[in-house]
Amino acid sequence: QVQLVESGGGLVQPEGSLRLSCTASGISFRLNIMSWYRQAPGKQRELVASISSSDRINYVDSVKGRFTISRDNAENTVYLQMNMLKPEDTAVYYCNGRLGLSSFWGQGTQVTVSS
Repeated sequence: QVQLVESGGGLVQPEGSLRLSCTASGISFRLNIMSWYRQAPGKQRELVASISSSDRINYVDSVKGRFTISRDNAENTVYLQMNMLKPEDTAVYYCNGRLGLSSFWGQGTQVTVSS
């Protein structure tokens, strides 16, 4: 059974930094695309950043220049370095991994940006 486990969320002040991690277990193949999504209260889940197995990267416009996604293929782990955080970045952040037509989700980790 494939499981994605996130860690690294928490409470941070505006302009602070956090690093999220997500590790996939129960799978012996490299996930093709690993992504971070987020969902704020009352809003739809949105794609924040994605990285392919060949390191093709995409970001939503609102985080460009502030967030950096990276992955460790040997460990099936994806990271999201978040700098210059803003209150509007407050949300539950979810890790997603794809393998072929299959899609796997983590349980989510809360990120709260507040003074």
